[in-house]
Amino acid sequence: MATEIDPRIIASLSSRRRFIGGGAAAAAALVLGPSFLAACGKSSNTSSSSSGPATPSDDGSPATGKLRISNWPLYMADGFVAAFQTATGLTVDYKEDFNDNEEWFAKNKEPLSRKQDIGADLVVPTQFLAARLNGLGWLNGISESRWTNKKNMRPDLLNAKADPGRKFSAPYMSGMVGLAYNRAATGRDITKIDDLWDPAFKGKISLLADTQDGLGMIMLSQGGSVEDPTSDAVNKAVGLIKQQKDAGQIRRFTGNDYADDLASGNVVIAQAYSGDVVQLQKDNPDLKFVVPTTGGTTFVDTMVIPYTTQNQKAAEAWINYVYDRPNYAKLIAHTQYVPVLSDMTDELNKIDPKLAANPLINPPKATLDNLKAWAALTDEQTAEFNKAYAEVTGG
Repeated sequence: MATEIDPRIIASLSSRRRFIGGGAAAAAALVLGPSFLAACGKSSNTSSSSSGPATPSDDGSPATGKLRISNWPLYMADGFVAAFQTATGLTVDYKEDFNDNEEWFAKNKEPLSRKQDIGADLVVPTQFLAARLNGLGWLNGISESRWTNKKNMRPDLLNAKADPGRKFSAPYMSGMVGLAYNRAATGRDITKIDDLWDPAFKGKISLLADTQDGLGMIMLSQGGSVEDPTSDAVNKAVGLIKQQKDAGQIRRFTGNDYADDLASGNVVIAQAYSGDVVQLQKDNPDLKFVVPTTGGTTFVDTMVIPYTTQNQKAAEAWINYVYDRPNYAKLIAHTQYVPVLSDMTDELNKIDPKLAANPLINPPKATLDNLKAWAALTDEQTAEFNKAYAEVTGG
């Protein structure tokens, strides 16, 4: 039976775009032309120099003045900014004007290349873009002495290949890419990638159109790696998907717009984002989310400080405030994404025990250990992988 979804939830899904740079990057390259790739040519998994990004000298004095923040829509808890202002004495100009990674890069690459002010002291790009910005030399490092709460970060994020030791990027929110399914429609639990190809579900499967999100879990199921991806692994996954598409198993390839299909029954299993499913379950408790047994992928949005910042100390004060567990629990209660801090159960319980008990918000360690993050791809890899997948998706 079809389920009508609250339109407010649909609006929240579309405004919380989590596309992490696969198809979006290819589209941006087509629109922006060679200058886009040229500007990104230095991007890599690590800093542009062995010493890492520069951190401005620190005289030890407290932060003062105004802090300008550019963040994604619906990514901030009510009262959080005001509480920070009260706690620190700083003034915050908070804007929800970061709507898409590539769109933001296209807008700001020219002023950043000339080291001109971009109107923000702290921004929240997804990890792949943070690595690209750092490779171009456009980020400042984050002072260890002012980021004392860094010790609260999840160890798996601290040791990420994109920023070993987290010298220039502070994870803000994380999310899982796995499988959403309607338990009432499937009649059984879904646990693995092979379940997608069950003839009983022919024509009722959807995959994500984003290259990394769509291919990642398929590659993992075939023994491939997203942390060190190869052309062979990508092509092997693309080959399987093409086979299943040609056989009529796959209904379509989607962005975040799989919600309607899941609700109507047009799709019974969809590649999906964990944060979306938390919202959708409010209207349809039959919806489940699972990380495949062979692994899923994760995305991370990060706080970074452009080298054009006008208030380095205030940006570092914000990062440290966010990394205080009681403060951060308020953000998780609002966004309902996966915490980037460890040991959040107690603080979430103080707000709402349902938050801590929800494995999509507070996943057990076994689930987190089964998630892998894509390496920051070179431009050549991005173009190659996107082209290969687009030939199947039609994107």
